[in-house]
Amino acid sequence: MTRKHNFSAGPAALPQAVLARAQEEMLDWHGKGLSIMEMSHRSQEFVSVAETAEQDLRDLLDIPANYKVLFLQGGATSQFGMVPMNLLRGAATADYIDTGIWSGKAIEEAARYTRVGLVASSKAENYTRVPTQAELKLNPAAAYVHYTSNETIGGLEYDYVPETGEVPLVVDMSSDILARPIDVSRYGLIYAGAQKNIGPAGLTVVIVREGLLGNTLAGTPTMFDYKVHADADSMNNTPPTFAWYMTGLVFKWLKEQGGVEGIAKINARKAARLYAAIDGSDFYANPIAPANRSIMNVPFTLADSSLDKLFLERAEAAGLLNLKGHRSVGGMRASIYNAVSEESVDALIAFMQEFERTAG
Repeated sequence: MTRKHNFSAGPAALPQAVLARAQEEMLDWHGKGLSIMEMSHRSQEFVSVAETAEQDLRDLLDIPANYKVLFLQGGATSQFGMVPMNLLRGAATADYIDTGIWSGKAIEEAARYTRVGLVASSKAENYTRVPTQAELKLNPAAAYVHYTSNETIGGLEYDYVPETGEVPLVVDMSSDILARPIDVSRYGLIYAGAQKNIGPAGLTVVIVREGLLGNTLAGTPTMFDYKVHADADSMNNTPPTFAWYMTGLVFKWLKEQGGVEGIAKINARKAARLYAAIDGSDFYANPIAPANRSIMNVPFTLADSSLDKLFLERAEAAGLLNLKGHRSVGGMRASIYNAVSEESVDALIAFMQEFERTAG
């Protein structure tokens, strides 16, 4: 078969080498005569897979020893509730920064458990930029400050890490984790759904400072307690073993690309070329302030929206898939996560130029 160019926002493209490795091992993992999906999560073999995956992630992000790495179910959306359940620790409020649909959903869920302090919002500007540090009206008594580092739908990305003093910083990094180096020590908690840059859907990674564990809200379900998962090495119940195995393969692949530092250079090249193609044309446009343009999710509109359907039809015929923008935004969106090759981005640019020539 011929692999096509996949620009899906999630579940997203996976490295072809990872898929080939999983295919090779599918029926007989390392000569054991069974699939990794059939293996007990408490077997020596799977525990080794899990431990190796965690260590590789620690290596990639240089995670300090006083942070726990959790491999959880439920998706990043579950963290919208789990964060306040675990991190309020007696405080009366938590601070949130509003930059789009996903941060808005986190705010809505947190309001079920505490008073939300909206420290800044770019809603009035249609979420086309990120509020600056000077605009943040932070409460030193807040339990934590939450932000979404990359808004997948709007293609909006922070160009800085908020300074929050002694208040723990929490980030939803679902769509840009592992895209570039980060300083984990600046955060109290990082969470990310796997299905964009980590692996297949069904797994969520949480990186949390140990000092924030062990003081949940009264009535918090056992499976929503980070400490329960930390104490059980993420195996308090049967974890999503195949997804965990696949993430381990992705981490190995990332190391082969030169780690996060190496993939960051590739990501920068991909995004620069695509934005240059958009900016160099009167036919395409991107609404985001240049400093806050996402290197992972690139939305763009056509000068004549009546051509949207034709654009998507021709794109699919050319092997360029999943370019339709989110229903709340419209237009197009190319998600160019780590596993999307430079060749795929170049193919998209060539198609866009040809479409403009023939249909514009």
